[in-house]
Amino acid sequence: MIKTIKIFTRWLETEKGYSEHTVSGYRRDLEDLCNHLGDNLLLKNVDSVAVRSFIASLHGRNSTATVARKISALRSFFRYAIRIKAIDVDPLVSISSPKIGRYIPVFLTVDETFALLDAPAESDRFMLRDKALLELLYSTGIRVSELVSRNVADLDFTEEVLTVRGKGNKERLVPVGSPAVEAISSWLPQRRQLMQQRAARGRDVEDKALFLNGRGGRLSVRSVERFVKSYGERCGITQIVTPHALRHSFATHLLEMGADLRSVQELLGHASLSTTQRYTHLTLDHLTDVYDKAHPLSQDKKQNN
Repeated sequence: MIKTIKIFTRWLETEKGYSEHTVSGYRRDLEDLCNHLGDNLLLKNVDSVAVRSFIASLHGRNSTATVARKISALRSFFRYAIRIKAIDVDPLVSISSPKIGRYIPVFLTVDETFALLDAPAESDRFMLRDKALLELLYSTGIRVSELVSRNVADLDFTEEVLTVRGKGNKERLVPVGSPAVEAISSWLPQRRQLMQQRAARGRDVEDKALFLNGRGGRLSVRSVERFVKSYGERCGITQIVTPHALRHSFATHLLEMGADLRSVQELLGHASLSTTQRYTHLTLDHLTDVYDKAHPLSQDKKQNN
């Protein structure tokens, strides 16, 4: 079974174009099943009883969303196993995923967002870099994994457009606001200094990455998550601020300002419009407020007359 998992994850990466982060998630979920099975690791011996036992063990110590995600990973794996004729029967064919509640994204207000963008201070060693990546996250709505994998060549400074390769290695072009472009331009001289310092230490130079860490290597997802959270705390924002919260804020603020759902879908790189539609829940209060103030038959209008 372990050999088939290795073949499967390699297929996800090379044929399906999944990101390293996504492939690692699939691998962990499948390894959890292997650990549950113990010595009984022959793929042909994994039946619906064994899978149901594994799923039952997940409840109580995992959220419903996590259980659903793990079942999805197993389903993809066993379908692939049938495809390559490693097994004849799918042990998940009679197992359904648990229903999960509708996910409402966490987002920042416009004022909170602007405060976060202004949080990096001169006392911060990498103020220019942090300012640039915060501006880019909010200006484009890209995922943090897409941010750290971006190269300098991906940004057209003249046309102010960023080439992004998202889930499934699908490529899209995203407009970049002038403040973000200017912030990145200010960061580039310090980036060159880090590259020179890395070369002086005799290490391979990371000459492509847009954002570097203090050692001159490509910045990691965890590093970005850590200091975005730190800047949020510095601003006094009560909720935990994540890079994904900036992505949610990007989409929510666009819709509040009148952008159509299809355009936001393209900018976010969502394959399905239903994924983008969850943001409409966030703008309902805003739309209701607009209605109450503008529509002739609204309650506010009647009370004022």
